[in-house]
Amino acid sequence: MKFRGKIVDVACLNHFTRVISTISKLTKSCILRLTPQHLFFVLSGKVTNGGVSMWCELSQANFFDEYQMEGFSPEDNEICLEVTPENLSRALKTTQNAKAVKVKLTKKHCPCLTITAELPTLSSISRVVTHDIPVEVIPRRLWHEFKEPSVPDFHVSIYLPPLKTMKNVVDKMKNLSNFLIMEANLRGEMNLKIETDLVSVTTHFKDLGNPPWGKTPPLKKSPRQFGPMQNLRVLPGDDASQDGGAARRWDPEAMTQARVDIRKLQQFLMGQQVNPSKAMCNIVHDTVVHLILLHEDVSLQYFIPAVA
Repeated sequence: MKFRGKIVDVACLNHFTRVISTISKLTKSCILRLTPQHLFFVLSGKVTNGGVSMWCELSQANFFDEYQMEGFSPEDNEICLEVTPENLSRALKTTQNAKAVKVKLTKKHCPCLTITAELPTLSSISRVVTHDIPVEVIPRRLWHEFKEPSVPDFHVSIYLPPLKTMKNVVDKMKNLSNFLIMEANLRGEMNLKIETDLVSVTTHFKDLGNPPWGKTPPLKKSPRQFGPMQNLRVLPGDDASQDGGAARRWDPEAMTQARVDIRKLQQFLMGQQVNPSKAMCNIVHDTVVHLILLHEDVSLQYFIPAVA
């Protein structure tokens, strides 16, 4: 397996560094999947990381001036590496003024991602900085664990308020409870709630808007399959559905909610340096909160499981 890439454009290098820095705030370790067209940073939802999942997708053509790879085989043309994003972030931060940065999969004392930066100089003597970042090559038999997570059949999809505003609210609420209730509806309304025996605090956001695909929840399952649905009212429709049952229309003002670990949400908000053009949230009632950040050339998905 072989991989090498080169970044010359300073704006691309800075953007790539910000993406890696964001990922380093979300997880200590993750999987880097390299394909001919994309780079993926993957965190699978295991008990060891509290059930949190992450999927970050980058188009290599938008970052690298040169990009070459040979995967496991012509049929499985991928490379999967376990990396420590913090180490990668530290190395990239030392290259911000570089004339060019090269990234290569090498074999030193162990497999490494070797980052070589050609730094500017006033003399004729070149300055080159090299970082060897240890990685672990993931065997082919384990690749199935690091595929893109399936998007749940959410009940509500809503645009998020400004992330900095949301972070300030969550930071203050963290002092009151370890858990936070996120709820939203199809009227573009979202509430962040703290409820304890001593205090009840709610922050309201209005007129956030709902993504086009979120106007009607695309449920393929009965709402009952997601557990208690007291807050999601199903209204009988006038028409019959294709399967002969009564068609359903959803009350747009009804709130869908999920109770999550506030530290996991805070961690997501603290690390954001992607400057997304769109930030969205899908909620499966009492099951999961699915956060999505979209940029021109980056998409980041983060799944926080609900707690009882």
